[in-house]
Amino acid sequence: MISRRIIPLSLVTVAILGANEATLPNVNVESTMITEVSQNAQLSADLAQALSSSVPSIDMNRRSGIANDIYIRGQKRDNISVNVDGTKVCGACVNRMDPPTSHIVTNQIDTVEVIEGPYDVENFGTLSGGLKITTKKPSLKPQGEVNFGVGSWGYKKIGASASGGTERIRALISASYETSDQYEDGDDNTLAQQVDKAIANGSAPATAAYQAKYHDVEAYSKKSVMTKLFVKTLENQEIRLSYTGNRSDDVLYANSKMDAAYDDSNIYSIEYNIDDVTKEYKNINIQYYYSDVDHPMDTRYRMSGAASYSTNHLKTSMQGIKLKNNFELESYKFLLGLDGSRRTWEGEKYAINATTGVLTPMGVSLTHTQTDNEAVFAKAEKSFGNLKIETGARFDATEIAPDDATKIENEYTALSANILATYSLDAKNSLFLGFGSSARVPDARELYPIVDNITGNQNLKQTKNREFDLGYETKQNSFTFKAKTFYSMLEDYIYLKKTSVAPAPAAYTFENIDATVYGVELSGSYFVTDAMTVDASASYKKGEKASTSTQSDRDLADMAPLRGKVALNYEYMNDSTATFEMQASDRWDDIDSNSGEQELSGWSVFNTKVKHALSKSTDLTVGINNLFDTTYIQSNSYVDLILLNSSGNTMLLNEPGRYFYTNLNIRF
Repeated sequence: MISRRIIPLSLVTVAILGANEATLPNVNVESTMITEVSQNAQLSADLAQALSSSVPSIDMNRRSGIANDIYIRGQKRDNISVNVDGTKVCGACVNRMDPPTSHIVTNQIDTVEVIEGPYDVENFGTLSGGLKITTKKPSLKPQGEVNFGVGSWGYKKIGASASGGTERIRALISASYETSDQYEDGDDNTLAQQVDKAIANGSAPATAAYQAKYHDVEAYSKKSVMTKLFVKTLENQEIRLSYTGNRSDDVLYANSKMDAAYDDSNIYSIEYNIDDVTKEYKNINIQYYYSDVDHPMDTRYRMSGAASYSTNHLKTSMQGIKLKNNFELESYKFLLGLDGSRRTWEGEKYAINATTGVLTPMGVSLTHTQTDNEAVFAKAEKSFGNLKIETGARFDATEIAPDDATKIENEYTALSANILATYSLDAKNSLFLGFGSSARVPDARELYPIVDNITGNQNLKQTKNREFDLGYETKQNSFTFKAKTFYSMLEDYIYLKKTSVAPAPAAYTFENIDATVYGVELSGSYFVTDAMTVDASASYKKGEKASTSTQSDRDLADMAPLRGKVALNYEYMNDSTATFEMQASDRWDDIDSNSGEQELSGWSVFNTKVKHALSKSTDLTVGINNLFDTTYIQSNSYVDLILLNSSGNTMLLNEPGRYFYTNLNIRF
């Protein structure tokens, strides 16, 4: 472990940009664009891991070997939005076993734009940030790709894609399959063995242990397919059809009370696009999308399920329609749009006899709830010499209606707006200033009673974020540097409060509080020689409760401490690259003890990777993550996740230990 003093000094001295998962060549001051995701994210299909290794503002919440969640500036769940090719994606699990990012895999992705702050009026619910994921498009020229990967702990992956067409019709198909045994932490403990240790030290009940016959079961298997068909109907007009299917089976969530039996999702989209309608009317686009997720989680593998195992079966669907119109009038650019969506969400509990398979209903875990949203939005852009101004606004009307007649319906309206100013001091230096106001409504999980010791609050108000952002960027011949700082004022922030402590376990419900979040993010590159580059990034954030009715601890949960990375990259032999990087974190001691967070030690890990171009069309990647087999934890235990708990102690999950991997990528 690295001491608390050494880590901040190291991060300030060499703040970093992660080179392990993705490169970041195209970055705006107000957002971060990750390109070539599929080529660079070769560790697994997990987008959360790729993002957290690449973007200073993003932290990962370790949930399992796959399907991990993300935080953007300490915000997660409904406080950030996830958009895939224009479709809003939601997970079904109330315990975040299937976050939106888990329903798309890295080998399907072309670019990811990370929105940092309330600067997205096109999508419903972008409170404090979001992701705009763009997947690969069909090409005109025939081309394809095959990818093979193997790694420690029985990891295996195969993926393939093919694309091509004519001037009239283009098509693409992409498919992948991967599976892995349980990873081992730096102490050589598998996921099941981590649970055994937690039971021994009193942070998990004995019933949470994995049964002997399942103690060495695989950690997960995951299959995914994406198909697209683009058909040119008339000159400058095109219909675009797409489907993405994801099938994940037997995913272990060791420090949760249940594992995922399966997680099936489908995303459909039909889009009609017209370019150059007139000289001023540049584009009109209308899109309809539909997605659904089927997610049962159960105790089948645990000691508690030896005779009869409990299941919480959750389902969600999301459908929407969006119309966008782009205009250019003289030197002004305008976007006008309409947006409408409907989400359903429901859950039921039942028990299954492990011997006979007989199912016994146990009631509703989440009442069937329908959330309808209607919105109008607009954006404008204008340059005045070296000054570029962008502004946007959105008006939302939302109705949330549960089927249960004993529960109340809720209606919300909100006006969101932002303005962004970028000033070019000269050809190499620019400043950015932004102010935004946005809102997000409560979801069914927060409004209505669900499971275990957390209940909903039907009287919740929507959360509002008012935020200032300031940034500076320079691009010199020998180095680049970017700095961002932000200050976010959260009104009626939706937060868990403790309602009782006895009899155990403690009970919680949601409340509205006021809070602030502020921080800074740094990144840059220094070009040592034509072949050698040092990349660096670091981030720090702090969250404070401004008002709360019941809690004495003013620290806001989910605020990871000072973290950063430094990477040395060496390019050789025509696009071949060798990388050595350090990732490090300060001690996590600004915690919300009232909400179950724990102090975590600081840590540092080292990774190395060689991506060797065997030919113009073939790359071989060999890497080692966590080179020195360090045992460490990066995710905390805020109680809005239902984790294993015993006598007031909550089980935390160690990160993977030393991991060897290799990947062969062939393009044709």
